[in-house]
Amino acid sequence: MSAAVAWEPSTGRGRAARAPRRHLVSVPTGSQAQQAARRGRLHITRAGRLAVTTLVAAALLAVATAAFAVGGPTVDHTITVRPGQTLSEIASVELPGLPVGDAVARIQIANDLPGAQISAGQSLDIPEVG
Repeated sequence: MSAAVAWEPSTGRGRAARAPRRHLVSVPTGSQAQQAARRGRLHITRAGRLAVTTLVAAALLAVATAAFAVGGPTVDHTITVRPGQTLSEIASVELPGLPVGDAVARIQIANDLPGAQISAGQSLDIPEVG
């Protein structure tokens, strides 16, 4: 055992608060300190819990992003839009096995189109169906 100096805090009770007093406290050393450390519980502060939660959320977001990025559509072929063509016409001709709405959605996803607007001369990737 070793000894260390400690200050006894003033309690602030009664009429006059006492001044803190110095006294010796025994401190475990060596194997006794290791045993005392094993007996103690792990206390995670609020900031620690926030850090752990943030790391777990970031890891889950990275996994989800990677899962969706891998599952992108496979391009079967590319076409060039002719004057007067609409996206629904192209979808019905190029993807005849699907309902027109689903075919339009697949072409939009494959080409990162925000809407149904296309222009003459534009190249469109036609996704593989299957």
